[in-house]
Amino acid sequence: MQTEKVVDYIVNWLKDYAVKAGMKGFVIGVSGGIDSAVTSALCAKTGLHLLCLEMPIHQAPSQVNRALKHIDWLKSKFDRVYMTQVNLTPVFDSLIASLPPVAKEEDRFMSLANTRARLRMTTLYYFAAINKYLVAGTGNKVEDFGVGFYTKYGDGGVDLSPIADLLKTEIYTIANYLGINKDIIDAAPTDGLWGDDRTDEDQIGASYPELEWAMKMDSEGKKADDFQGREQEVFQIYKRYNSANKHKMLPIPICKIPNELE
Repeated sequence: MQTEKVVDYIVNWLKDYAVKAGMKGFVIGVSGGIDSAVTSALCAKTGLHLLCLEMPIHQAPSQVNRALKHIDWLKSKFDRVYMTQVNLTPVFDSLIASLPPVAKEEDRFMSLANTRARLRMTTLYYFAAINKYLVAGTGNKVEDFGVGFYTKYGDGGVDLSPIADLLKTEIYTIANYLGINKDIIDAAPTDGLWGDDRTDEDQIGASYPELEWAMKMDSEGKKADDFQGREQEVFQIYKRYNSANKHKMLPIPICKIPNELE
């Protein structure tokens, strides 16, 4: 990858899109992870306004600290970067209190995790509408088009996706080129939706380099029987997520009424 040229291309693409759309800049949720760090840095490099939102919901202090440190770094380098902290924990807790109880609390863990992402999406669009900004997405290629590892209408609800054609390993290369804080680069990837220290690999069962390999093999028409051992296991994990999450990657199905019924 020609890192410098890729960075310049994305920055120009972001700026051109915003200017042509008549928008003043971007808003992004900064989580303390590498994807939001790289995306926010790319948005900042456009020279347009960038609002960084830090939106904790029972968040691990380490994630919050990394996010705030990154935002301070951005502000020190770019004049038009500013931030707002919105504590969504009381909102989340109030919503849970308003919902009917369930027999087993663990039955709704995934639903509540996705609810966190959707509360953040709503908050991002609140500030986007007020300021005439675009919501910048932070999904990478493996998450968005491989395993569908994101929340539909949560972190998947954005106006544009500047890094969605980049593999996770490529994003690390760009992070090093941009000078992103080492604590973010070294941190294990996590979606931050659980209020604990579980990583993406803990949830998926495979690392991003493994998933990138499986995505490539799948694109070449390979089948699980073509592999053995760990490779077969990783390929099956990839295919399972890819199949289960197709609904996130494909357009919303529309019930088309036949002409004879109109």
